[in-house]
Amino acid sequence: MDIKTRGGQFLVKETKCEDIFTPEDLSEEQIMMRDSVREFVDKEIWPNKNRFENKDYALTESLMKKAGEMGFLGIAVPEAYGGLGMGFVDTVLVCDYISGATGSFSTAFGAHTGIGTMPITLYGTEEQKIKYVPKLASGEWFGAYCLTEPGAGSDANSGKTKAVLSEDGTHYSITGQKMWISNAGFCSLFIVFARIENDKNITGFIVENNAENGISMGEEEHKLGIRASSTRQVFFNETKVPIENMLSERGNGFKIAMNALNVGRIKLAAACLDAQRRVTTGATKYANERIQFNTQIAQFGAIRAKLAEMAMNCYAGESACYRAAKDIEDRIATRELEGASHQEAELKGVEEYAIECSILKVAVSEDVQNCADEGIQIFGGMGFSEDTPMESAWRDARIARIYEGTNEINRMLSVGMLIKKAMKGHVDLLGPAMKVAEELVGIPDFNTPDYSELFAEEKEMIGKLKKAFLMVAGSAVQEFGPDLDAHQQLLMAAADMLIEIYMAESTLLRTEKLAKKQGENDVKEQIAMAQLYLYQAVDIISQKGKESIVSFVEGDEQRMMLMGLRRYTKYANMPNVVGLREIITNKLVAENNYCF
Repeated sequence: MDIKTRGGQFLVKETKCEDIFTPEDLSEEQIMMRDSVREFVDKEIWPNKNRFENKDYALTESLMKKAGEMGFLGIAVPEAYGGLGMGFVDTVLVCDYISGATGSFSTAFGAHTGIGTMPITLYGTEEQKIKYVPKLASGEWFGAYCLTEPGAGSDANSGKTKAVLSEDGTHYSITGQKMWISNAGFCSLFIVFARIENDKNITGFIVENNAENGISMGEEEHKLGIRASSTRQVFFNETKVPIENMLSERGNGFKIAMNALNVGRIKLAAACLDAQRRVTTGATKYANERIQFNTQIAQFGAIRAKLAEMAMNCYAGESACYRAAKDIEDRIATRELEGASHQEAELKGVEEYAIECSILKVAVSEDVQNCADEGIQIFGGMGFSEDTPMESAWRDARIARIYEGTNEINRMLSVGMLIKKAMKGHVDLLGPAMKVAEELVGIPDFNTPDYSELFAEEKEMIGKLKKAFLMVAGSAVQEFGPDLDAHQQLLMAAADMLIEIYMAESTLLRTEKLAKKQGENDVKEQIAMAQLYLYQAVDIISQKGKESIVSFVEGDEQRMMLMGLRRYTKYANMPNVVGLREIITNKLVAENNYCF
């Protein structure tokens, strides 16, 4: 197995810029696909934003049908079942650009193509796939996913919904209550999770939506955002489900749910990108038009700082999402070459990069919220009004930190999964962590390195940040062992360090690749964004590392680790932060849109 294909290894190996995929590497076919999706959104969705905000559920359903007719619902579905059978990068690309105009449509699209369809394509029998997937891929039918219950949210395996086998063994009767079910109001089938007898784990079922079969629904939920996405409670009262509609094996439901969430996480991150582009563009246009004190507010430093950070975070999110998407696509291809079925290859491909999926979900969902918040601030009083698109973008963004596993759960998962991978021997954390421990007691190298090449110091800094994480995480594992899970605040701080390393490195590598291709002068704004992002990442890692060290280490060991942290977060040449922001904003304001 090519070592390059392992998830989580970014932490312990140096990645070359030539080895990552970037948005600039999209093929002609992918660019055509992106442009057709963007045209659909600009023509059908963006002009109807008010209708979405006024809870026009019928509009959401009708545009989902149109998306199906255009093939957008079948991107990831194999051709054998009526889809386009395209790669994982294409899946992420379509998800990115179809999601930026309104969270209502984005949620309907994501719930249907992801957790509504994907469990059948990845876990279904041949008969199940032939029967259901073509209808889902075309938009003739829509899917929904019934996992959450009043007492089972983040603890998904604790659901009380029951499935009882009939005496003649032909069907199961499902009884229970599900809540927050996206697409419930217009779906044709549900993926339902229920417990058989006293099984340890839940089981998945494909359940056709039929009111005469014991299925009823609550009223549409009134939500802060994503207002025109149908969200209802669903009640099952002895709903008969043929035994052939069990999904995968008995007790395999928790595994199905978790793997569906892994794919959902990277797609959710991608679904937050175009919203950032649109908000940044809207805020830039407004800042160029709005005059105060006889000056465009785009000329005021306080506004310019906001615009620069909005653009920088979007650029970083793009860099990391497309890097991970191609890594997953390559892993799937490797598995298929080894003889795995498409189902098995895709499952294992995504599972391999579950750490990166959690990282992206957290980072990009928080960036889109901050972006919309700053968008409102730039618009001032107008930003608080429903007459501008900023307040709806802010409300829609808020759910992204909750669904597909809350950001708190995903933070803890990212570190927990990394440690599990290390224990299985998939990622060698122990060797590098021991080297860092030896380095701490050794004499530092006082030679002045050659930083003449682009990003020479920045790359060295990324390496040092990885050492800082290994120092903190390695010491925590030694201290607490298997009980580390109980120390959630420590895990959260370690996760923030991990997230910043992946995001900063992805941004740096994308920009280095771009500079080699186009020349440094042509991409000076992207260079500024990579340097600014890293500067802020260093600050966060320094703060979170210190918080961790003083929380569980004492005496001489604490002093040594704090000294190590200072060494690993110290620049030789500190960047001019205001100067970097100015480079970014000059380009934004001149182009009058997000232009990276």
